[in-house]
Amino acid sequence: MARLADYFVLVAFGPHPRGSGEGQGQILQRFPEKDWEDNPFPQGIELFCQPSGWQLCPERSPPTFFVAVLTDINSERHYCACLTFWEPVELTQEGPCARDGTERDEEADEGGPGALPAPTPGPPGQLFAPKTLVLVSRLDHVEVFRNSLGLIYTIHVEGLNVGLENVVGNLLTCVVPLAGGSQRTISLGAGDRQVIQTPLSDSLPISRCSVALLFRQLGITNVLSLFCAALTEHKVLFLSRSYQRLSDACRGLLALLFPLRYSFTYVPILPAQLLEVLSTPTPFIIGVNAAFQAEAQELLDVIVADLDGGTVTVPECVHIPPLPEPLQSQTHSILSMVLDPELELADLAFPPPTTSVSSLKMQDKELRAVFLRLFAQLLQGYRWCLHMVRIHPEPVIRFHKAAFLGQRGLVEDDFLMKVLEGMAFAGFVSERGVPYRPTDLFDELVAHEVARMRADENHPQRVLRHVKELAEQLYKNENPYPAVAMHKVQRPGEASHLRRAPRPFPRLDEGTVQWIVDQAAAKMQGAPPAVKAEKRTTVPSGPPMTAIVERSGGLHGNSARRLEVVRNCISYVFEGKMLEAKKLLPAVLRALKGRAARRCLAQELHLHVQQSRAVLDHQQFDFVVRMMNCCLQDCTSLDEHGIAAALLPLVTAFCRKLSPGVTQFAYSCVQEHVVWSTPQFWEAMFYGDVQTHIRALYLEPAEDRDPFLVCGGSLGRGMGGPGSLSPVALRQVGEAPVQEDERSALDVASEQRRLWPTLSREKQQELVQKEESTVFSQAIHYANRMSYLLLPLDSSKSRLLRERAGLGELESASNSLVTNSMAGSVAESYDTESGFEDAETCDVAGAVVRFINRFVDKVCTESGVTSDHLKGLHVMVPDIVQMHIETLEAVHRESKRLPPIQKPKLLRPRLLPGEECVLDGLRVYLLPDGREEGAGGPGGGPALLPAEGAVFLTTYRVIFTGMPTDPLVGEQVVVRSFPVAALTKEKRISVQTPVDQLLQDGLQLRSCTFQLLKMAFDEEVGSDSAELFRKQLHKLRYPPDIRGTFALTLGSAHTPGRPPRVTKDKGPSFRTLSRNLVKNAKKTIGRQYVTRKKYNPPSWEHRGQPPPEDQEDEISVSEELEPSTLTPSSALKPSDRMTMSSLVERACCRDYQRLGLGTLSSSLSRAKSEPFRISPVNRMYAICRSYPGLLIVPQSIQDNALQRVSRCYRQNRFPVVCWRSGRSKAVLLRSGGLHGKGVVGLFKAQNAPSPGQSQADSSSLEQEKYLQAVVSSMPRYADASGRNTLSGFSSAHMGSHVPSPRARVTTLSNPMAASASRRTAPRGKWGSVRASGRSGGLSTDVGSRLAGVGPPQANGAPADPGFLRPQRAALYIIGDKAQLKGVRPDPLQQWELVPIEVFEARQVKASFKKLLKACVPGCPATEPGPASFLRSLEDSEWLIQIHKLLQVSVLVVELLDSGSSVLVSLEDGWDITTQVVSLVQLLSDPFYRTLEGFRLLVEKEWLSFGHRFSHRGAHTLAGQSSGFTPVFLQFLDCVHQVHLQFPMEFEFSPFYLKFLGYHHVSRRFRTFLLDSDYERIELGLLYEEKGDRRAPQACRSVWEYVERLSKRTPVFYNYMYAPEDAEVLRPYSHVSNLKVWDFYTEETLAEGPPYDWELAQGPPEPPEEERPDGGAPQSRRRVVWPCYDSRPRAQPDAISRLLEEMQRLETELGRPPERWKDAWDRVKAAQRLEGRPDGRGTPGSLLVSSVPHHRRSLGVYLQEGPVGSTLSLSLDSDQSSGSSVSSSRQAARRSTSTLYSQFQTAESENRSYEGTLYKKGAFMKPWKARWFVLDKTKHQLRYYDHRADTECKGVIDLAEVEAVAPGTPAMGAPKTVDEKAFFDVKTTRRVYNFCAQDVPSAQQWVDQIQSCLSDA
Repeated sequence: MARLADYFVLVAFGPHPRGSGEGQGQILQRFPEKDWEDNPFPQGIELFCQPSGWQLCPERSPPTFFVAVLTDINSERHYCACLTFWEPVELTQEGPCARDGTERDEEADEGGPGALPAPTPGPPGQLFAPKTLVLVSRLDHVEVFRNSLGLIYTIHVEGLNVGLENVVGNLLTCVVPLAGGSQRTISLGAGDRQVIQTPLSDSLPISRCSVALLFRQLGITNVLSLFCAALTEHKVLFLSRSYQRLSDACRGLLALLFPLRYSFTYVPILPAQLLEVLSTPTPFIIGVNAAFQAEAQELLDVIVADLDGGTVTVPECVHIPPLPEPLQSQTHSILSMVLDPELELADLAFPPPTTSVSSLKMQDKELRAVFLRLFAQLLQGYRWCLHMVRIHPEPVIRFHKAAFLGQRGLVEDDFLMKVLEGMAFAGFVSERGVPYRPTDLFDELVAHEVARMRADENHPQRVLRHVKELAEQLYKNENPYPAVAMHKVQRPGEASHLRRAPRPFPRLDEGTVQWIVDQAAAKMQGAPPAVKAEKRTTVPSGPPMTAIVERSGGLHGNSARRLEVVRNCISYVFEGKMLEAKKLLPAVLRALKGRAARRCLAQELHLHVQQSRAVLDHQQFDFVVRMMNCCLQDCTSLDEHGIAAALLPLVTAFCRKLSPGVTQFAYSCVQEHVVWSTPQFWEAMFYGDVQTHIRALYLEPAEDRDPFLVCGGSLGRGMGGPGSLSPVALRQVGEAPVQEDERSALDVASEQRRLWPTLSREKQQELVQKEESTVFSQAIHYANRMSYLLLPLDSSKSRLLRERAGLGELESASNSLVTNSMAGSVAESYDTESGFEDAETCDVAGAVVRFINRFVDKVCTESGVTSDHLKGLHVMVPDIVQMHIETLEAVHRESKRLPPIQKPKLLRPRLLPGEECVLDGLRVYLLPDGREEGAGGPGGGPALLPAEGAVFLTTYRVIFTGMPTDPLVGEQVVVRSFPVAALTKEKRISVQTPVDQLLQDGLQLRSCTFQLLKMAFDEEVGSDSAELFRKQLHKLRYPPDIRGTFALTLGSAHTPGRPPRVTKDKGPSFRTLSRNLVKNAKKTIGRQYVTRKKYNPPSWEHRGQPPPEDQEDEISVSEELEPSTLTPSSALKPSDRMTMSSLVERACCRDYQRLGLGTLSSSLSRAKSEPFRISPVNRMYAICRSYPGLLIVPQSIQDNALQRVSRCYRQNRFPVVCWRSGRSKAVLLRSGGLHGKGVVGLFKAQNAPSPGQSQADSSSLEQEKYLQAVVSSMPRYADASGRNTLSGFSSAHMGSHVPSPRARVTTLSNPMAASASRRTAPRGKWGSVRASGRSGGLSTDVGSRLAGVGPPQANGAPADPGFLRPQRAALYIIGDKAQLKGVRPDPLQQWELVPIEVFEARQVKASFKKLLKACVPGCPATEPGPASFLRSLEDSEWLIQIHKLLQVSVLVVELLDSGSSVLVSLEDGWDITTQVVSLVQLLSDPFYRTLEGFRLLVEKEWLSFGHRFSHRGAHTLAGQSSGFTPVFLQFLDCVHQVHLQFPMEFEFSPFYLKFLGYHHVSRRFRTFLLDSDYERIELGLLYEEKGDRRAPQACRSVWEYVERLSKRTPVFYNYMYAPEDAEVLRPYSHVSNLKVWDFYTEETLAEGPPYDWELAQGPPEPPEEERPDGGAPQSRRRVVWPCYDSRPRAQPDAISRLLEEMQRLETELGRPPERWKDAWDRVKAAQRLEGRPDGRGTPGSLLVSSVPHHRRSLGVYLQEGPVGSTLSLSLDSDQSSGSSVSSSRQAARRSTSTLYSQFQTAESENRSYEGTLYKKGAFMKPWKARWFVLDKTKHQLRYYDHRADTECKGVIDLAEVEAVAPGTPAMGAPKTVDEKAFFDVKTTRRVYNFCAQDVPSAQQWVDQIQSCLSDA
């Protein structure tokens, strides 16, 4: 029973002490005046009566009522029911009065004038002051309070004849039952009657309608997020204008949280004065009047729910975790069914006439029932995770959070994690974990209804039925007696508050009230306390838990087969069948990724432990440790699946004998896992074991059937050695607990708690003591266990301990409960006093001691161990640790002596000639990266990676060779290598080795040839070796000087055995010459900018050399020599002449002459008509260092003017001609971007030059003249007058920069407009990608702006015919938009600016980085499948840049084709300019699409015009910071895109492009080194190639290498090459038309990259020996693996196959095989002739008519030519690389024979000498007689079975013969022959033993072979 009301208080308005307008509340009277002993008077009631502050009111308001909640220091809630009414106040004109409050109170009570000071003096107006009646109670009967206060107010207002004192006294003495479902009728003595019903169970909250109202105000989603926020301890603030609604909303939210109790700040109505409470750091649920909304908005981390507006605002910084799916969506749908039952029927054709809607009260219960079910589903099975740590004197219970999360499959779930860590859940465990207590609805639900809820999941109606049943129970709990007699309480009349009250509320007589209270108290004392006995029972545990979502195992679904594999492997290990076990091990390690297999492993291993110890031999021990490590590596620090818990007893049980008296336990090999350093894991384990032993205490020994328990118990108590096996661990291993016939710990505890009161005092003491000592002995046991797993075997590995999670953090932040514990002090003293010598060990030991002490402190304090025992423990821990360290030292020493495990032999890589090993193989594991193919990804195939082998560092490459670790893959050699120079990123990683699962240091190396080496160093590789490897790699990657690169060091080291060549002094050699040249250039350049006068280049004599004698001019350099240019004579020195001649030999000149751009003739009378000339002005590289020596400039411009023009351009790169269209005679020029001043001068100085002109002006004038000269040199424009314009572009982008309407600036938007086409009938072709459904790529407006006509065609092809209007500028300058801003060209000029947006080099760099990561990811993508690759590819923007390049190039091609010249003037003129210019020439001129032409193009535009290869490729240490920028690679990619679209237009194959892409970064050749011709001359590289040819040596130039290789194999040739004459290509450039280059994605692990041809051919096969007689013919089939084999080599295309076959047959016939190229050309020619006779051509031509347009992209390519039609077949064009890497290994063997293939000789001459010889077979084979043929032409010794045999059985290449010597008869030699008839032929590979029939013939053979060798 309890009092209905504790206090009755009357509070009135009083003035504010500081005289402000606000008033304050004053308590006039309170009853009883003395505090109750059990319940003191709550403070601050005045604030809560008027939460918005006490204010006077100008009009009379109706009375209000609400209930505020105050929480006291013991977290008891007090309900304050407040009824407020207003009374008039007479204002007086006095100032603030000085009387004290009590006087005024009395006066007010007597009905006096109530002297209140007016806030402002003025005419007297009526004001009203609030007065509040407050009822304070601990019970929550809102309606009763409302009625009771209403009654008191009614009596006062209506003037009823009832004593207020009696009513108040009765109210205070009314006693009601607390719970139990009784009802009580009360009366306050005013003729009233009220019925109070108590709830059936006081643990269920009372909600009335509050939950339903909350949902009505906020909606489902908002309430759900508030629910999650409150559970996960966020701050929640309600806003409303109504106080009653605030308290209802808070009550509703709390009711939803049941069975958890909210334990933080809970203030449903917060007074204005206390608003600063909102900035408290702790979570809260608070309600505030909406008037204070502004204050609420300033709070950053508070979730604000506006009840009036129906919104919930969650700040950005707050993340509310949602409920785990599928619970979130299920709950949502059930809630909508409850709240809106008509939703289900809304779509019915014939809806039922009426739907019954629940009453609001019932709906409220239904909503609560939904949440009750939700909690039952969330917490189902929670009792299985309770640990009973103590039963007596009070139960101590702990919750095993990790096991709960693991078994529910919700470890990752943020929501549940936070709930379990929260205070509310801790309260739930301590309150509901108790095994013996009263139960309620929730206990029943979670124990018995779970199965039903699972079954109903997919049946909404059944769910709804269940919800209604639960709602009924909840409703009955609140309203046990529905048919209640009605309340009878008087109420005031309508609008009574407006009537003038007779008088203020009277002062009550304290005496009368107090007397009534005392009377009642005396009566109560006599009566016996009516306490209803609570019914306590054992709480039902319910079924064991299941996962919320049945996770499908996915990849690791552990089928029974997998578990069987695990069991078999373990039984093999223990039966000693090691080979069998080894075979199964990889499968087991793979299976152990699954949880069931790990459990199975633990169970199986348990079976092999006898008497807590299992001694194994070394191999068994290794296997067991490996499997344990594999199990533990996937354990999180929580160990949610209990795997580490199950293995913990095992690691202290398995051991091996190292030597007499030294035993190594498994724990010393499994320490590297994070779980061992997690305190939570140890606590859970400890409590689990304690529970087992406490349970064993109370079970009769007979009842205890578990053998483990007996031994475990005794061991635990006797602390007997490592490893008491806990059955809890075992039980956690099983999927579900064992079917127990014995009782669980909770049952035992429940029984004990029931018996406890019946026991005698002594018995109670004894039980408490037993339990305490059990816990204590377990603590000692765990201190031992922890020292086993935390102390490393090798104390020098202390760093590992530091790094392992847990220990380090715990050092800094102790989470011990006993803050200033003894543990701390003992550990300190231990550290300081124990005086170890070895600081390291001391450090480790100290850390472990502190860790264990903290653990011991926490668990012992929680489980009530006595302080004496605790002290004893703290003294023991350091000793335990110290003893263990000593034991470990011996184990470590002995384990070092074990013989090492046999590692596989290292495979040495093949090296190139001249390549040397810098670091010999370091053992490493090559780990799989993000490319799945190598690891046997979804495409199937073997798991080639991880592979075990070694990494080698050579002067040229980083090479990994090894074998897959998975023995099932077989012995496939895995090779991955890349040139050192290609390394772009190197980062240290820490990874687990695939075999031992140990954490090892590793390296990840990424190269720009798209290789990734992700390596883990073997443990035998010390950190210093790894560091040395890194340093050496770095040194080779970034040599301090370019001379240190492989290409340059290779040539300098002379081949041994040959004396170094001495340079003869017959006139200056090229090298000295080039040095002089450079010296002069440097002087000139140094002096260039000294003078500020009008610039004159220094005359020849000032160039540091004596003036040469007059000589005849060999090369006429310039037509009109200006006196200042070449004085005193126009002749060149001899050395200059040599320079000139070598310059003329350069690629540029050959090309200029081909294009007719000027020749170097030897007379001065060259025709003036030639518009351009070759100028040697830059031959000393004085004007522009990065340009070639000879340049094409307009005929009319003098050399000395060029110097001035060059100043206007960046890097002095002034416009020069690089190509001329043979048809339209338009020229293509290139230059650097304009300098600011040049632009200003050119385009803005419109006035005539003033006499005192500055240098800038003169330069810009020169520049203007120069451009004019270019324009006039074009035949079509030389005489044309008037203005030509490019279709009047509206300059959309220039906006503000176009001041005058005359300005002509052409803008291409971004994406740039596709291109401009010819006026003539359409020639040339658009890319052959099928143009079917793809609509035009450009926005129409740009296209039509460019075209002046309708929208472009599909794929970005322009609308053809009138694409450019006839009026066109003579010259278009394509410049960077940023540079040409604000430019106003003179409208009379005939050039026009086309500003475009280009990307910069740094964007290329960034984009390439991302492309590299996309194509070669370092780790597997989070979501497998192509989507993530495509997404990262798109992010890289690489294809967008390619698109832009192609687009600009096609635009330029169009302009040139239509007869306008184009100057490309972007950035510094050496990156994008080069890309665009080269692409334009490639598209416009078919010559550049041949092998020779492409070489010329690259030499001319990239090498001579100074693309900075060394700078962009970061070749030296200086360039390291700038990083790798693949401008050239991007160009090759563009060419590849064009190649794909026009496969028949290129003579070279796609392999050629990949080859260049690989070698332009590999630094194997000198071609792509350095930044310009100038630098190459300075280093002496440019001209030395000639003249050095005499010595055969490694190719220094990539072109030379390509040439040599092309002779041997058609690998660079494209069989589909069938060009159309003068063809201009116009590829589609949209991103959708572009393909990712397979150079980026393919790899061949069998041999590494295939671009070093000598290495890629595989080891040469020995000459084929005869098969043993009768052997079956070998099968020709072989498996080709993705990413392992090279497909083109495994399966060459048909043509390569046929060419090989021809060569083979010719060889057999004894004819020298002709070159493949000759054969191919012959076949093509024959094909052409065949079609001639009747003019109709071959049947192939029938197809021609049907496929005229796209003929070039179909599978069969048809070529229409003047001579009939050829039919050339090819494989699918996308895989045209198939035709490349052809002609397999025989190619390598034919090295010398091909040199002779140009001789076509008759059959007879090919047999220079022949006869029979005996030959000894290979090792262990007999001698056999063979017919030998010596062929001097082919330089071969062939042998046949007999004279008539036509099939050659083998060939000895004489080029490989080192010596011919007399031999000795070997075993099995013919007996009759003389010893001198034997001779040996020694080759580079082996020694052949021969024997002739007699001595003379032997002599003859030797002579013949010798003479053949000497002829060579």
